[in-house]
Formats: sequence, structure tokens, C-alpha cells
Amino acid sequence: VNKPAAEVWTRIGSYCAIGEWLQIPAGCRILSGTDNEVGAVRSVAGEVMVAKTELSYAYTQTPKAGRPYDLYHGNLEARPASPTTTRLLYTLLYDNSMLPDDAAREKDKAGRTALFTRALANMKTLAEGGTLAAPAAR
Repeated sequence: VNKPAAEVWTRIGSYCAIGEWLQIPAGCRILSGTDNEVGAVRSVAGEVMVAKTELSYAYTQTPKAGRPYDLYHGNLEARPASPTTTRLLYTLLYDNSMLPDDAAREKDKAGRTALFTRALANMKTLAEGGTLAAPAAR
């Protein structure tokens, strides 16, 4: 991203900014806790912020009754690459071993890779002062 990390984080690093850069139709809101603080729960999959630094946060999805626990954890970081540029890193840990076969697991991985690659591109656009096109119909 062609902006300093602190500026990038100010634009895309709010815990509920996911609603904008992931283009979630219902958006995002804080369900409990304090926005941008460890313990905050956002409406996106009931995700709980479990860690944060000046330029990053980590979250998890809690276990759901009647569903296998998939260890879903994410981490978003704006890492300074130079005084004027930033590298965005999105790490996702997700156990899809409960899917029926390798083909299903690969399809799931490809879908998540596409989703978060698009999210990173959207974050770059927003952080550099651009606007996002309307999402494609699903």
C-alpha cells in the first residue's frame, strides 16, 4: 500500500471496518464489549477480538452448538515496509478437515483465498484514498 502504516491502519484497521472492505451487505456492528478493544464481539460471525497491537488485531469465531469446532482464527496486520509504504498481512487459521474429501477441502480453501485476496485489494484501494465498486451479485 502506498501510504505509511499508521495512516493505513487508521483507515482500514477498525474492528468493524470489515463490513466495508469485505463488502458485507449487513455491515458490521459491535454486539458486546468496547469497539477496537480485546474482548469486543462483532456481528460478523460473532467474532471475538482476542489480541491487538498498534497496527494489528486477532480474532476468533467461537464454537457453535451442533457444529464441529474448526479453530477459526484470523489476524490482520499493517506492517511498515518503508516510511511511506505498508504491507498488509491477513493470516487465517481454519481447520477444514471435517469436510468430506480432498476435493471439498480444496474448493473451500480456494473460496476463502479468493474472498480474502479480494478483501486485501479492497483494503489497499480504501487506504490509498479510493472507493470500492459495488459488489458483484452473488
